[in-house]
Amino acid sequence: MKGPLFYSKILLFGEYGIIKDSKGLSIPYNFYNGALKVAANLTDKAEASNSALKQFAEYLEQIDADLVTFDSEALKQDVANGMYFDSSIPQGYGVGSSGALVAAIYDKYANNKITVLENLTREKLLQLKAIFAEMESFFHGKSSGLDPLNSYLSLPILINSKDNIEATGIPSQKLDGKGAVFLLDSGVVGETAPMVRIFMENMKQEGFRNMLKDQFIKHTDACVEDFLKGDIKSLFQNTKQLSKVVLSHFKPMIPKQFHELWKKGLDTNDYYLKLCGSGGGGYILGFTEDIDKAQKTLAGYKLEVVYNF
Repeated sequence: MKGPLFYSKILLFGEYGIIKDSKGLSIPYNFYNGALKVAANLTDKAEASNSALKQFAEYLEQIDADLVTFDSEALKQDVANGMYFDSSIPQGYGVGSSGALVAAIYDKYANNKITVLENLTREKLLQLKAIFAEMESFFHGKSSGLDPLNSYLSLPILINSKDNIEATGIPSQKLDGKGAVFLLDSGVVGETAPMVRIFMENMKQEGFRNMLKDQFIKHTDACVEDFLKGDIKSLFQNTKQLSKVVLSHFKPMIPKQFHELWKKGLDTNDYYLKLCGSGGGGYILGFTEDIDKAQKTLAGYKLEVVYNF
């Protein structure tokens, strides 16, 4: 047995801000994917996945039945038969490894599921997001539900606010464009829960809350609008401001060895870095108007281009 593929995602803009109602823009990233499989002899990695699925199956039975129910018998039987999530999506890298798994389980085992083929009204999108948030909180302690939603629909998602989300189109890539969005591999695995805890702790301070509203959310919202309009000049101005704000106020989320590199981008204007997901490790997201120049400045680091302007 092999289930359909579910892809990783990249939250281009909106990390942390969407908790406090900023805009956000999330796009599928087809370079990585995962699928449910069953095998008689499991590798160590598959064994670990199978054992996590066993606990996940029990957790799903506790979710409010008014929200969603699952065919628990079938799920448990498949897990007993050696089902695991075969995934190339790196864990702890901010590209939605648990989101793809949640989407795959919902797709196969949810009763009365909302399908991708029906008319996805805002109500249905919000309902899916609520279901996925509840499911994914098994992995993170608290989830917005966006990663699984992105993976499930395989469409870019525009977050206008907590209660207003829509599938959206993004400007077509210019494959020969010099401008690019890229992933920079920090080489460190990040964990979401501790980073979110630091953020929530900071939110208790009035100064931090004001900074979030007046600077972080302002520039995040502007970046989303610029990106969707294809206004590249304004996008880079706002991304630079956002990168500055993150370096000043989100230092714990940036691995220490990248503080200098982050600042170098701001000083040279060769690239601007921002968090990819909750930070703490994994991938760092980069924006550049000249990918050749950025690659020279970042020689020795692993870069993956995800979008060309």
